[in-house]
Amino acid sequence: MSSFSNDYDELEKIIYEDGLRIKALHFHPDLDLMLIVLSNKKVLSRSISASERLREATPEQLVNYRLIGKGAGVHWPDVDEDLSLKGFLQEEINRSIRDIKSHLIA
Repeated sequence: MSSFSNDYDELEKIIYEDGLRIKALHFHPDLDLMLIVLSNKKVLSRSISASERLREATPEQLVNYRLIGKGAGVHWPDVDEDLSLKGFLQEEINRSIRDIKSHLIA
């Protein structure tokens, strides 16, 4: 008897097996800030300017998004941009590691 095993990495397991999803996005262009609200009620932040296409988008284009993959990603049809929850989570991890390193060195 063989067992089926997904070859997900740890972030993909959190998304696809544990069901973490994007629930909503909020934009503050004057602060260059996008807030990503997750299904576990946590909020991630990201600079709008981190995406070249979103940086050039109007406020109306920013709010014209749709969640794709049941909240595993986001699509902006007006600017043809797609971003993934996995990417947001990886960026959050990288930011945390940089913060820890900067506190250890200081």
